Amino acid sequence: MEKRIYNEETIKNIGKEISISGWVDTIRSHGKILFIDLRDKSGILQVVVSPQQEDVYDFAKEIRPEWVVAISGVVKERPERMQNPNLATGKIELEAQKIEVFSNAETLPFTIDSDGYEINEEKRLKYRYLDLRRGRLKKNLIARQEVLYFIRSFLKKEGFIEIETPILTKSTPEGARDFLVPSRLQPENFYALPQSPQQYKQLLMVAGLEKYFQIARCFRDEDPRADRQAEFTQLDLEMSFVEREDVMEITERLLINISRTIFPTKKIQEIPFPRLNYKEAMEKYNIDRPDIRKDKKDPDLLAFCWVVDFPFFEKDNEGKWTFTHNPFSAPKPEFMEDLLEKKNIKNILTTQYDIVLNGFEIGGGSIRNHRPEALESVFEVMDYRKSEIKEKFGHMLEAFKYGAPPHGGIAWGLDRFLSLNLNEPNIREVIAFPKTGDSRDLMMNAPSLVTEQQLKDLHIKIQVRKK
Repeated sequence: MEKRIYNEETIKNIGKEISISGWVDTIRSHGKILFIDLRDKSGILQVVVSPQQEDVYDFAKEIRPEWVVAISGVVKERPERMQNPNLATGKIELEAQKIEVFSNAETLPFTIDSDGYEINEEKRLKYRYLDLRRGRLKKNLIARQEVLYFIRSFLKKEGFIEIETPILTKSTPEGARDFLVPSRLQPENFYALPQSPQQYKQLLMVAGLEKYFQIARCFRDEDPRADRQAEFTQLDLEMSFVEREDVMEITERLLINISRTIFPTKKIQEIPFPRLNYKEAMEKYNIDRPDIRKDKKDPDLLAFCWVVDFPFFEKDNEGKWTFTHNPFSAPKPEFMEDLLEKKNIKNILTTQYDIVLNGFEIGGGSIRNHRPEALESVFEVMDYRKSEIKEKFGHMLEAFKYGAPPHGGIAWGLDRFLSLNLNEPNIREVIAFPKTGDSRDLMMNAPSLVTEQQLKDLHIKIQVRKK
């Protein structure tokens, strides 16, 4: 087989013999001439099969849509009246001289030439590898890559170091249920999948790395939610020797630059982003993630805003104090004494800051407690016993004894940010292989049963519930 080139490159090869490969998008017959639109990741190229090439022509008549083929031939310029200005390759076509079939394809369970919104979503998720042939989803994944590349380049220039943190970690209370992973080598013990890299990124500040970021995979075992995923991706960053304004400034600048570079048709409603404190947001909008768009009918309008000055604590269903965001936040400086003395609890404000876009919280962060006694006070307010604090968070308290810098950071959900910028109705449309709202993978049929031997190796016994 000759060396293959992408369809988009054929425009540079007029008059030359080349070989292309891909999926048969459509087959048309005009008189005795066959036209094959061949699709690869770069786009579509029209192939002409003439009856004068008898063997190739007879072979081509058997080909069907979505077959995977290689076609060799000569690139020719189309007659002017037959050029297609809607295609990047619309001025040329390939005159086929040889066709090789790599694999046949059965009739697809649904069409892929539409945007796909009209198709039952469970069927789309079951055949996701076919759904991803859809132009809209390919465009979304390419945009995702562009955003990730931009983030990495931007933060590297700002002096950040990209560092991966563990996926197998310790189960600690961080606001949602952990996914637990049994340990075969340490029977009766469990790892947890990280809800976020929160503790690791703070420990990297103790390590003196000062500016960290990660495109992090996070896991939360939540009850069924229509637009949530059990595993998701966030931009996670942390900085040493900073105040709230420093973290908010670099976040805002990064978001503005992404929008201007990757999504130039979007218009940011207001720069700098407006700021509301929690009390103002609740009084004016009755929600802490307000949609402040002046024209909600404009799909290209991005209305960012910050919400700050959240209460540190709130009462849970049992009447006990719990954190509103995460236990590692520092209070605003004027409330540090109250926290240490564990008084005036309901009025303590935290350094938490949330970034909101068009009525969706896309990220949040805070300046952290870097003093061990302050972090310990947070857990004591929440009625943790000394032994519990040491068992769950002793590693953090010990680390802070060895010289911890003041530090703060933020994490924002890339899936949500992308879905809003791409005008998608939910985050599943910007994830390659998403799960259903109740965390099922319909394509892989997961979660699924495992063998008795696997359970035995893990020292686990399943107790069947009586009906």
